Amino acid sequence: MEQTPPRGRAQAVPSGRLTRAARLGGVAGRVATGMALGATRDLAAGRRPQLRDLLLTPGNITRFADELARMRGAAMKMGQLLSMDAGDLLPPELTEILARLRADADHMPPRQLRDVLDGEWGRGWLKRFAKFDAHPIAAASIGQVHRGRLPAADGPGRECAIKVQYPGVRRSIDSDVTNVGTLIRMSGLMPPGVALEPLLHEAKRQLHEEADYRHEGQQLSRFGALLDGDPHVTLPVLVPDLTTENVLAMTFVRGRPIEAMASAAQAVRDRIVTVLIDLMLRELFEFGLVQTDPNFANYRYDPDTGRVVLLDFGACRPYAPEHAAIYRRLVLAARDGAPGAIRQAATETGFLSDATAKRHVDALVDMIALAGLPARTVGPYDFGTDRLADQLREAGQGLALDPDFADIPPMEVLYLQRKVAGLYLLASRLGARVDVGALVDRRLG
Repeated sequence: MEQTPPRGRAQAVPSGRLTRAARLGGVAGRVATGMALGATRDLAAGRRPQLRDLLLTPGNITRFADELARMRGAAMKMGQLLSMDAGDLLPPELTEILARLRADADHMPPRQLRDVLDGEWGRGWLKRFAKFDAHPIAAASIGQVHRGRLPAADGPGRECAIKVQYPGVRRSIDSDVTNVGTLIRMSGLMPPGVALEPLLHEAKRQLHEEADYRHEGQQLSRFGALLDGDPHVTLPVLVPDLTTENVLAMTFVRGRPIEAMASAAQAVRDRIVTVLIDLMLRELFEFGLVQTDPNFANYRYDPDTGRVVLLDFGACRPYAPEHAAIYRRLVLAARDGAPGAIRQAATETGFLSDATAKRHVDALVDMIALAGLPARTVGPYDFGTDRLADQLREAGQGLALDPDFADIPPMEVLYLQRKVAGLYLLASRLGARVDVGALVDRRLG
């Protein structure tokens, strides 16, 4: 997997819970000071200060997002999760702040990296490699990735990708998420009635799971077995003797960033998105195990083999057969554009409830029917000439801004919604033409 070196700087990760809490408190204080000065200026000019205008200055947005990026770990991941999972539930201004956190994080300086690996592999670990690149090829919220080569005695000089977790991430998850949630509540930007607590609880659960690299290694191996022999995809192979709770070692798979394929031939772009949508259907309705993170960085493309490369299996979620059966009814109802069947299946999933206002029911049914448009289209659906992804996002934000709307679906529904939205967005970026209806008919009958 050809990687672009991370854009961030080498900067030590604060690992103590008190230090991390102080950092968040510090940025909150600086934002508050800036708001106070802005309010004073407004009053002096005879204007009534508005909280939203005082908070959402370019300087405050930069302070908040940059501090989370410096802290990395759960604080940064929390912003990413809220931005991607709940973007339709949050006002555009808050989504803009959190979306800044999708960029590369700062990375650990070499000395901190060495200390982490000394603790995981013991001193002298460098002798286990024929070559180890101390500069990361990627840096994200929970860890950074390095490239290494094993000696020929341990295999044919296998190239490896080594994901190293930032120090203190696991023990700071609960406090980081709680503190970021407090800052979001204090901002006053959450729509009235929206319950943030379920999102915070799920963020903690998912982060604890993602921070266990042994668990991710098991999921990587499980997907490897499920997709063994598939001619359309490839994924790394776990290197178990180098994998610990805080280090994930796997074979290095070459590939180009998936977004870079926007300039590829139409047939290539169509095939990439067809493979990924078909894989999503197989995950839910055949495997009962869904990789729920549609971040573009988790997909690459190998032009030499024509295969889609799958990366990062930390956010996998099981779906029981009885739940998959309900989602099957929902997908088929969306494909048929049948409001009554959509409403029934959406109620069974928990997307709708008896307490949901009629206008909100109608809006949600319309959204689900809109999401089914590609499957209703006869022949290939052209994602490149339609605004489907934008329309779905705008419809979701319209609901979020309704002060009477406070329904948050179950987390398993949100994860599937996130997966579909992410793939639709990728399809739009690549301008792909996909016969979604044929894929649905093939996998669901």
